[in-house]
Amino acid sequence: MMSLSGQTEIETRRKRVLVVDDHPIVRRGIAQLIGGESDLEVCGEAQSAAEAIEFLRTAQPDIVLVDLTLAGGGGLGLIKDIQNWYAELPILVLSMHDESLHAERAMRAGAMGYVMKHEATDRIVGAIRQVLRGEIYLSERMQEKLLHRLVGERGARQGSSPLEVLTDREMEVFELVGRGQSTREVAGHLCLSVKTIETHIDHIKTKLGLDSGRELVRFSATWFMEPK
Repeated sequence: MMSLSGQTEIETRRKRVLVVDDHPIVRRGIAQLIGGESDLEVCGEAQSAAEAIEFLRTAQPDIVLVDLTLAGGGGLGLIKDIQNWYAELPILVLSMHDESLHAERAMRAGAMGYVMKHEATDRIVGAIRQVLRGEIYLSERMQEKLLHRLVGERGARQGSSPLEVLTDREMEVFELVGRGQSTREVAGHLCLSVKTIETHIDHIKTKLGLDSGRELVRFSATWFMEPK
């Protein structure tokens, strides 16, 4: 028979959070935020997908917080890997990237929620708890957008982003170009060859109806050089 003290210990165990972000200051801020909650604790901090996978093998988190921009590759790939290897482990994206461009992709990859880093701290903590309960977390704006798409309302197509035609990898390349990285820098960031990146760029230009690399740089910069 379980003792009263043992039962209390199990019932009050803090949920373990793995934080994956390539900025040390951001990781520290998130860790401090979570550490101030009586029901949550950080069990590890990783700056890359590779580090995150190592923590998953040893830290036994109850939830993973993932940014979409990581050292050595994108967060979408990590989300897909976690979904494949740890299907029951909930994932919440905590990102500076515009949810209207990335939230749906993250959810398709396997995330259960998407919250912007600039949101109030209580909303971020609330999102963590909601996903831990097995519920989806999205802002009201994104919920409405996805609901419109689900029911097939005419206005949904009119309000859609032109970037939705891009694949997840093409979207990563498009964003890095928009943030001022050269083709070689993009290749290094994503651990791909320059030729592969050039092929992705050609596909992006074709899909978006852009005639030159210069035009692509200007167009992508309108999305990512300034906060949206």
